Amino acid sequence: MFVAYIVVAVLMAVVLAGSARAKLVRDAKITAGLTAVGVPEGWFPRLAALEIAGALGLLTGIVFRPLGVAAGVGVVLYFAGALVTHLRARDVKGAPVPAVLLLVAVAPVALGLATV
Repeated sequence: MFVAYIVVAVLMAVVLAGSARAKLVRDAKITAGLTAVGVPEGWFPRLAALEIAGALGLLTGIVFRPLGVAAGVGVVLYFAGALVTHLRARDVKGAPVPAVLLLVAVAPVALGLATV
């Protein structure tokens, strides 16, 4: 289970880091998608900071599991918020990405709790 946590935490951290980078450099595809659902561009650095914090927390959880579980819960809440934002904007085409990431984000939490 510990190895599974490491694999899932590292993969999720890579996804979060990539997403944060896209927000910070204002990637055209990401910017268009977020502004289409009503996210102001002023929020991009804050959202990127949350993703970076989640990634670092998941990686730190490899050594100190309670922090990894807490970060995992934060990541789950982040993607739940993203999913709700897409659904409220009736963005059916954009909703699957945060929905899948929400489901994947549950894995580090479950594995972290199983290996505490």
